[in-house]
Amino acid sequence: MIQRSPDSLADRLIHRWFGRRQGELTIEGLGVRELAARYGTPLFLYSAEVARRKLQQLREAFSNLEVYYSVKANPAAAYLRCFVQQSCGLEAASPGEIHQALASGCPPQRIVYAGPGKTEEDLEYALAQGVGAIHAESLGELRRVAAIAGRREVRAPVAVRVNPDAAVQGGAMRMGGKPTPFGIDEEQLPTALDFIKSAPTLDFLGVHVFSGTQILDAAVLLSQYRRAAAIAIRAAEHLGARLRSLDFGGGLGVPIFAAEQELDLAAVRQGLGDLSRELRRHPLLASARCMIEPGRFLVSESGVYAARVVDVKTSRGKTFVITDGGMHHHLAASGNLGQTIKRNFPVAVLNKLDQPSAESANIVGPLCTPLDMLARSAAIPAVEPGDLIGVFQSGAYARSASPLGFLSHVSPPEVWIEKGRDQLIRRRGQRDDFLRDQVDEA
Repeated sequence: MIQRSPDSLADRLIHRWFGRRQGELTIEGLGVRELAARYGTPLFLYSAEVARRKLQQLREAFSNLEVYYSVKANPAAAYLRCFVQQSCGLEAASPGEIHQALASGCPPQRIVYAGPGKTEEDLEYALAQGVGAIHAESLGELRRVAAIAGRREVRAPVAVRVNPDAAVQGGAMRMGGKPTPFGIDEEQLPTALDFIKSAPTLDFLGVHVFSGTQILDAAVLLSQYRRAAAIAIRAAEHLGARLRSLDFGGGLGVPIFAAEQELDLAAVRQGLGDLSRELRRHPLLASARCMIEPGRFLVSESGVYAARVVDVKTSRGKTFVITDGGMHHHLAASGNLGQTIKRNFPVAVLNKLDQPSAESANIVGPLCTPLDMLARSAAIPAVEPGDLIGVFQSGAYARSASPLGFLSHVSPPEVWIEKGRDQLIRRRGQRDDFLRDQVDEA
């Protein structure tokens, strides 16, 4: 018998955020078997309570910073409304995300628009909607914004995203400190600031520095924040003017793989307190609004992807558990969204949580590709068709970051659970969906 550690990441997440009843996972008191029967599988299940508690954690540690939820992590309208109702702003990275942010009830001035490759049409739309800030990623973009604002006879609110000349190492993915499409290189910042100063149609707000993602080391995160503050000070001094905003970006991580530990929020809080006091003492930064743009940190732990076992087979001594869900719904869990070496997301048999692990199995989906593997050599109880496999840490970069059209399987529904009540927030796809946007050549 293969013994699974009683302190596995899946067990810790269940203990902290969810519940169990007679061996079955419960989310805000609702059993997953009943939810799976009601909505079918595969499906995504989201807990409003977990998302709210994560926001509370964040605000306790980042008490001096405003929170802007990064829509790209999960654009489901229920999440957007949840955070907007709790006075968060929203960070959008496309006109589509701006549209969804507005539809959620977010005031346009509480939306910031970032991302490389903004077209003139994109910028026209953002200015027409009155977004609070456009985060420019290049000198060319600054020129385009200035020209469009001139045609519209408005002043465009802009901040400059800066690519630091040397990013502090740490996190799953470096976003700065190297050649990158993101932001204006630090050595080009004076040129960008001089252009802004000469452009009457630009209303300069401040700087945005985002150096890495999925950071679990408080020292690395604080070092990046200090680097951002130093860049902001130099920008203000170059202009001889007060900055109104300093955006530290996102990057706060959550444990996804075995042996990863949580970000030490107490250490972050202490370090941020020291940094905030230093900024308040600087005459050009004292009144700046400081903000962060978390996404994964707020929603990852609130989501569970549930798929039903269709078949169990043995091939040359290896057990394969075949489910009705896979990489087309959850590309990140399959390891095909940036992993170099496949590592498993936390998984569990949702209706057999009280049973010990009995075998090592590959958990795979229904697609005709060996890439469709949700977990490799996972220690799980013996399973049979009809059992439910759950992938945790599925609230962020899951459904919306996956190739939903691959092999023309219908898309999975999303279910929002709040105060013990479940609500369908995105319907299951239909086979006709694949034909709906095609143009008949006849």
